[in-house]
Amino acid sequence: MIDIKSLENEDFQKAYRTSLKNRGGEVQLVDRILELNKSRKQALHEFESRKAEQNKVGQEIAKMKRSGADASDLLNEMQALAQKTKDFESQAAEVQEKLNYLLSSIPNLCHSSVPVGKSEEDNVLVRSQGVKMEFSFQPKEHIELGEKSGLLDFERAGKVAGARFSYLRGALAQMERALGQFMLESHIEKNGYEELIPPYIVNSASLFGTGNFPKFRDDVFHLEGTDYHLIPTAEVPLTNFFAGETLKEEDLPQKFVALTPCFRSEAGSYGKDTKGLIRQHQFHKAEMMIFSHPDQSYDLHDQLTHHAEMILQDLELPYRVMALCTGDISFGAAKCYDIEVWLPGQNAYREISSCSNFEDFQARRANIRFKESAPKSKPRFVHTLNGSGLAVGRTLIAVMENYQQEDGSILVPKALQKYMGGKTKI
Repeated sequence: MIDIKSLENEDFQKAYRTSLKNRGGEVQLVDRILELNKSRKQALHEFESRKAEQNKVGQEIAKMKRSGADASDLLNEMQALAQKTKDFESQAAEVQEKLNYLLSSIPNLCHSSVPVGKSEEDNVLVRSQGVKMEFSFQPKEHIELGEKSGLLDFERAGKVAGARFSYLRGALAQMERALGQFMLESHIEKNGYEELIPPYIVNSASLFGTGNFPKFRDDVFHLEGTDYHLIPTAEVPLTNFFAGETLKEEDLPQKFVALTPCFRSEAGSYGKDTKGLIRQHQFHKAEMMIFSHPDQSYDLHDQLTHHAEMILQDLELPYRVMALCTGDISFGAAKCYDIEVWLPGQNAYREISSCSNFEDFQARRANIRFKESAPKSKPRFVHTLNGSGLAVGRTLIAVMENYQQEDGSILVPKALQKYMGGKTKI
C-alpha cells in the first residue's frame, strides 16, 4: 500500500505518476486521492474545532450550574454543537473510507531498475542456463504423454469436479510428490529456510495484507456464508504470519518455505491454457518467503531467485530468467524476475516461478514492522519478498517433456531417484 504522506511529497509523487503511467494505470487516480486527502483533513479540522468549542461551552455550563445561574440557552447551544461535531466526524470517516479504498487499489511503485514496457514482449532477458535436450523424434506435449500412458486423466477429473482439474495416477503421482519433497529439502537444508505448514483457508484481512483484496477478489475461491477463502498461494498465510507484529532488527531476515495446495478461480484468464496442467484450479507449489531489513532486500531478492534456479539446475532443466517490465509486473511487486523453463513439447519457454520484492507495500497493509537496535529509533516497516520454488505441477510438465523417450516412457532425473524408490524410468 502506498503511504499517503509519501504521495504528498512532490518528488515521490512525480516518480509514482511516472511508474503508474508505465504500468498502464490511471494517473488521474493520484489527483483523486490527493483531493480526498485534502477533504479528509478539512473534515478533521472542522471536527476538532467543533469538539474544542463543545468542550469550552461545557465548561461554561458547569460554571453556571455551580453558581445557580440558568444555563438553558447554553444547553441548547451545546446540543446544536454536538450534532455538528457528530456530522463532521461522520464526514471525516466517510472520506477516510473512500481514501483507504483508493489507496488499497493502486499498485506499488516500480523500482528504478525495472525495464519500461507494455507487455511480456518487452520483458528483458537476464540470463539463460542449461542446454536444450536434442531428440531424434518429434517431442510430445505432456498431455499426450500422460494420457497415452494412462497416468494423467482429465476426463474423469472433469466428471468429478469440472474443467481444469486432473487425476495423476501411479508413478506420475509419485513423481509429483517426489518433486515437492525434493524442493522442500533443498530450500531447508541448502538455503536455510524454515518449513511452515500454514492454514489453507484464510480470512479477508490476510488477503488484503498481500494485495489480493480488494482488487483481485474474483480470482479467489470463497466459502459462502463465511469470511473464509481458499488460498491462491502460500504467499498469503506466510506473509501474514507476522501481521500486526513488530520484530527485532537482529531477528531479520526471517525465511520460510511451505509446500501447499493452491486454489485459483482463473477468472481473468479468458480461455488461456485451458488444456493440460499449465493453468489448473488446483495445484501444488513450494513457496519461499523472506522478511527483510530494507537495506538488505535487493541482495536477498537476488538470493531468492537463485534458490529457485537451483531446483532447475539440480533437475538439469534448461531455463531462462526474465526481468519483468512495467507493463507485465504484478500489482504489488516493486521488482520481479520470472523464471521460465524450456518445454520441448510446446517448443516454448513457460513461466515456472516469479520472484518478487514488494519492499514495504505488503508490510504496510499487514502492519509488519521491526524495531532497530539504535536507541530512540522508531519502528519501520519490513520488506517482504517471495517466490515460487517451484510450482510443482509445472515442474512435472518440464520433467515429462524434457526427459521423454521415443516409446513414451519418461526418465527420472537423478536428483529425484532417491525420492522414487530408486526408479530410473516411468
